[in-house]
Amino acid sequence: MSCRFIWLMLVGLSLPSIAKAELLTYELSMRDGQFTPPLLEVPAGQRFKIVLKNIGQGPAEFESTPLRVEKVLSPGVTSFVVIHPLRPGRYPFFDEFNPQLPEGSILAR
Repeated sequence: MSCRFIWLMLVGLSLPSIAKAELLTYELSMRDGQFTPPLLEVPAGQRFKIVLKNIGQGPAEFESTPLRVEKVLSPGVTSFVVIHPLRPGRYPFFDEFNPQLPEGSILAR
């Protein structure tokens, strides 16, 4: 086996871990329809991950019509969504179980 082959194998095997390491991650807590923080500022043009934590007493749903994303969480559950690269702008999200409460938003800059 040549050194070049071994080097190419090592580079190829490390690429997936490099791609995962570059994914920006934000945390969003949901408690009975309230989002903390209510605004997430993210860089435009980059994929990112939102870790969702339902710390409330009832079910919660992270939903965004413009992002075409929804995720339902039971009380005490943590999950995540990955958001595609966004153009600059504001993208609202809400908890469908508590529509009377204020929306949150993602601001891509």
